[in-house]
Amino acid sequence: MSSKNLDFASQAVFYEPEEHSQSISYPIYMSANFQYGGDIYDQIVAGARKEVNIYSRCGNPTEYKLEEHIAKLTGGTACLATASGMAAISHALFGILKAGDHIVADLTTYSSTHEFFDHRAQDFGLKVTLVDCTDVRAVENALTEETKVLYVEAIANPTMKVPPLRKLVELAHSRGIVVICDNTFASPAVCRPHEFGVDVVVESATKFIGGHNDAVGGVITLKSEILPADWLEDVRWNTLNKLGAPLSPFNAWLLLRGAQTLALRLEKQCANALALAKHLEAHPRVKRVFYPGLPSHPNYASASEQLRGGGAMLSFQVDNEEAGVRLLKRLKLCSFAASLGGLRTTTQVPATMAFLDIPSQEREAMGVVDGLVRFSVGIEHIDDIIADVDQAIEQMLVDL
Repeated sequence: MSSKNLDFASQAVFYEPEEHSQSISYPIYMSANFQYGGDIYDQIVAGARKEVNIYSRCGNPTEYKLEEHIAKLTGGTACLATASGMAAISHALFGILKAGDHIVADLTTYSSTHEFFDHRAQDFGLKVTLVDCTDVRAVENALTEETKVLYVEAIANPTMKVPPLRKLVELAHSRGIVVICDNTFASPAVCRPHEFGVDVVVESATKFIGGHNDAVGGVITLKSEILPADWLEDVRWNTLNKLGAPLSPFNAWLLLRGAQTLALRLEKQCANALALAKHLEAHPRVKRVFYPGLPSHPNYASASEQLRGGGAMLSFQVDNEEAGVRLLKRLKLCSFAASLGGLRTTTQVPATMAFLDIPSQEREAMGVVDGLVRFSVGIEHIDDIIADVDQAIEQMLVDL
């Protein structure tokens, strides 16, 4: 059965049964290596490695099923799974760039991504310019003849900026530049950057795709007129296979299982996030709320075009870092924890956690101010989430 005409929610649930057993729950192939039977050895010698199982660092049947499923959900033509979201980001970049190449990236990205661009990239001979990618003119001014990649996030971590993808793609493609978009904060249920012309989409599958806080993984998807159709196979064999960041079969199975409920989870999480954002926007102790689904969001027009709902992530600002930490320590239902995208509501103060190693002046330029609180909204009943946040804010005031 072809799933091309199915709704996203149906596509998320459906995939063809495993061919040998007809099991509708795809099996876990917990094998590091595979026997060379029949004409497999001849195929390998002939260079047809991508069509056969050799060694699980190169690929595994459970991983292949996850890749097939994620390519379908993202609208990509191909997918490659990796051991983590950062592995997906680094492998996508290393699959395109060489020493001397130039990258233009958004000033505000996930902390490890930002630190890679700001520090480690130079160790590999790469040149990086960081700009506000919601400003197309600023991006245009940053491009050079050496620019090979424009890198953005569909929803910026943790400020919730939403760049105008279609305009950025048009600008980049007019100069032969590849656009890479990190879709982690949105997920394919909320945003599909390939629909706006993005060449390469990277995502931490640990987050919304898996959705249960029990597996780490990353995915890279391709749909490009600039990169060759077999680009991801080249990345598999010449980058992932050499640097060694494969996804384990068990994690591939957990992520495949999680992806089946992606639409269901995100529908609830987005509704909860919007309700919480509206509540916080009216709260006298909250200085500002950042949520793409609110008309007050500075990039609301881009969000309305590109996102299906406002997403499950939001940030809001209180007086200072100390107040934010006090608030989170008083939460009872919501978890004060790293990471995001799971069933449970989790929250953090980015300046003291993910962005701790970035100098304060640099953080503030990114919009990561000391009083910023980030919420990954879960599937709990919204009344319980709001009640927990309200009591924590009240306790924050008592602690002053």
